[in-house]
Amino acid sequence: MTPISILDLVRITDATDARQALDNARDLAAHAERWGYTRFWVAEHHNMPSIASAATSLVIAHVAAGTQRIRVGAGGIMLPNHSPLVIAEQFGTLAHLFPDRIDLGLGRAPGTDQATLRALRRTPHTAENFPDDVLELQRLLAPARPGQHIVATPGAGTEVPLWMLGSSTFGATLAAQLGLPYAFASHFAPQQLQSALEVYRSRFEPSKQLQKPHAMVGVNLIAADTSEEARHLATSLQMSFTNLLRGQRQLSQPPIDDIDSYWNPQEKAQAQSMLACSVFGDKAEIRAGVAKVLAQTQCDELIIVSDVYDHAARLRSFELIAEALH
Repeated sequence: MTPISILDLVRITDATDARQALDNARDLAAHAERWGYTRFWVAEHHNMPSIASAATSLVIAHVAAGTQRIRVGAGGIMLPNHSPLVIAEQFGTLAHLFPDRIDLGLGRAPGTDQATLRALRRTPHTAENFPDDVLELQRLLAPARPGQHIVATPGAGTEVPLWMLGSSTFGATLAAQLGLPYAFASHFAPQQLQSALEVYRSRFEPSKQLQKPHAMVGVNLIAADTSEEARHLATSLQMSFTNLLRGQRQLSQPPIDDIDSYWNPQEKAQAQSMLACSVFGDKAEIRAGVAKVLAQTQCDELIIVSDVYDHAARLRSFELIAEALH
């Protein structure tokens, strides 16, 4: 059975505030633990009114404190936004608070726009140092060496598992070189999925952390008791992508009856291209759609986004997905 995990966007809706979004994430993780999900990840986004996970390590602590066994982590930390030492200290702290339960996924994108990038005190060229920053972070999480002048405290010796994230062959190549597990963001950028997986598997070099390739694939799944209800719920996700294409950052919106009344044909084509790795439907449709993704990718793990507006309906979606896939 292929492990299934969750990437939660910690959505703020037009009916909730940030506190409710954070508590909903914690509640979902507690349910996911009972339903057999492997991991629960949140991602670093900045200047996004609808996403409450900017302070990613704090959100991870909030979620992990409300659960007992499920792995909790970052999917991911945008490392060029930070000093590797600070991230080693943050995730070392998490590893001490929640032993053997913390994952650290790393990305090189800013997780925001150019103006916010400057507010984060980074430049467009900062990402060029990403491979070196990953190696520095890896050293800081390893056991301290004799004479080492800079030691992450806490952090040194925790060896928090690192993951490489990406939506192109760059991350796949780096993950392969470093012998790290690789998570592809096909839930919003599926175009290079197959080529990235091929690069990752063909160039993989075993490491202390990982002896053979481990590829995780992102997929949007929205499940409901009927196909019609699932497609209705999915319009919130489709509107979010349409708003991104329009350069609009809005709170998550309730589903609507006719998505074609919201987007124009060009927006529809662009949004559907970005959402190509998606399945909306009842349990049978979810099972069949996921089987197709697994056959095409031969991935080792799925990480699921179920971006449903209403919290109760989102819980039901993840419950049905677990029933369909376990």
